[in-house]
Amino acid sequence: MKYFSVLYKSTILIEQKLPANPFKVIHPRNHYTPRTQAHTMTPRHALVREPGNQYTSCLSEHPLHHTVSLKGAREQHKKYRETLAELGLEVIMVPRDDKHPDSCFVEDNAVVENGKALICRMAKESRRGEQPGVAVTLEEYMPIKWAEAPATIEGGDVVHAEGKLISGISDRTNYEGVAQLQEWLEVPVATIFDPTIMHLKSYVTYLGKGIMIATEKYANHPALEGYNILITPAEEGYAADTLSVGDTVLMAEGYTTAQTMVKEAGFDVISLNVSEIQKCDGALTCLSVLW
Repeated sequence: MKYFSVLYKSTILIEQKLPANPFKVIHPRNHYTPRTQAHTMTPRHALVREPGNQYTSCLSEHPLHHTVSLKGAREQHKKYRETLAELGLEVIMVPRDDKHPDSCFVEDNAVVENGKALICRMAKESRRGEQPGVAVTLEEYMPIKWAEAPATIEGGDVVHAEGKLISGISDRTNYEGVAQLQEWLEVPVATIFDPTIMHLKSYVTYLGKGIMIATEKYANHPALEGYNILITPAEEGYAADTLSVGDTVLMAEGYTTAQTMVKEAGFDVISLNVSEIQKCDGALTCLSVLW
């Protein structure tokens, strides 16, 4: 049996038992009209932070972690920033943090929606000093609120779609974190419960136009009901972490089948080399906070 967790209001959590694969996965070629609002989401700002001096000590289970290059990571991050600027975003640089190895993964530090930001309470103690620089910068643009214990929540678990969020209940985000997220940002939050994963966005991201890209593991989850789903090939699961700016989708280099699927769905694709980011268990969404 699968479990579908839904957050109602800000404090009541309900789990419903559902049969396996209760919903058909729909592809764009089937001309299905999703119930979600089918338009693209175009941010205007991107908050980023360059990898710090301790980057090679990042939290990672990647088999090539021992080969990670700080120089290479900074070069790839620079190209990432340049690409966002070329797409018309104001790129806002948070001062570099040389004390915290994972500090370039700013997405985990804050969730922005409805003109407000929730500053996240990270699950790992080693990351809990990353947020102040991000919070100070965001406060120049919008009201902020800090998540409080016993909540843990990280932005890498939170998928943004039109009018709603979809959050993982994972190794890094708990129910109380999602409750505080919904209460402060005043937006409905659907949840996907899987405590075995680090972040949901490693498996599911929203492209726009009512279309999600996901690994097969989550493609039939009820939280994704009503969306067209592109399912990555098993060997290209990393490509499910995409970053959309209007009709343009940033994707990791080397995943040609997944990129072709996204192009055929009507998006422009920009391929970026993020090898040194991947070695630290990071991906494209991890490197920015968009709004």
